[in-house]
Amino acid sequence: MSSQMATEQRAEWMGVLARAEPAALQAAMAALGPAPAFDWLRRPEIGAVMTRARAGGTGRAFSLGEMTVTRCALVLKDRPDVVGHAYVQGRATAKAEHAAIADAMLQTDDLHDRVMAEVITPLKRAEAAR
Repeated sequence: MSSQMATEQRAEWMGVLARAEPAALQAAMAALGPAPAFDWLRRPEIGAVMTRARAGGTGRAFSLGEMTVTRCALVLKDRPDVVGHAYVQGRATAKAEHAAIADAMLQTDDLHDRVMAEVITPLKRAEAAR
């Protein structure tokens, strides 16, 4: 798989995780069983980011306002080359943790397909239904 394709796929699943309903993400992750062991690189922390917009979608960019986000990063204990990240809207530390774990699992060959089928695909369907 090309680096560009892998980047696009990761961006897609990270978007799905970020937009997921917290309860749905938690349930999907719980259904997978115990999460792999990990160490925090950055524990979930709440902050603000400036959102940008364009008038009419094509005009000059301007600052729309601030938005609260929760972010975190972790590394899998048995795979120190796999780092999971998450940025989610709002004050949602548990959601950020679940999203970062899912991101890390999706980067592994042995867990990728299962997490895609049991977490990402159902969350995409739920998002489409909303």
